[in-house]
Amino acid sequence: MKSCGIVVVTLASALMAGNVFAMDVSSTDVTQGASLALAQVYSQCGGNNVAPALAWTGAPPATKSFAVTLFDPDAQAGKGWWHWIAYDIPAGTAALPRGGALPTGAQAGRNDFGAKKFDGACPPNGSGTHHYRFTVWAMPTPTLAVDAGATGEAIEPYLKAHALASAMLTATYEK
Repeated sequence: MKSCGIVVVTLASALMAGNVFAMDVSSTDVTQGASLALAQVYSQCGGNNVAPALAWTGAPPATKSFAVTLFDPDAQAGKGWWHWIAYDIPAGTAALPRGGALPTGAQAGRNDFGAKKFDGACPPNGSGTHHYRFTVWAMPTPTLAVDAGATGEAIEPYLKAHALASAMLTATYEK
């Protein structure tokens, strides 16, 4: 029983000291758990291919940059598909505007369409509901130690290993 009390005190101390961060990501264009609008669907699939506006709060004070990714884990029989990789977003940034314009100094990775930009949802017909994970990552360095134009597949392990905190907004799409 004493060890349970120590865990509770340690957790309470961490919360009071501000060592546990609750990052949040939101959007005026995407709703958690809801279907993506045609605006966020790839143009070759009948959409407008417009990156949604994203805003985030709650990043740790040690954050030196952000990364934003969009990943569909349901594509390619569970291998997934990278739709958007943006990184080296300056620490003072708390939002990206509709359209996906990146601030000065930010970089774009190569998505699985082969482009260095946002490309929207485009699941194969009849493949069921796909989940689109918009994730904002708080990073401890101003730049990521990755090759310019690296793919999401190459960047994700780095993000997972080094992020101070992250927040995810998940939407769906099916055709």
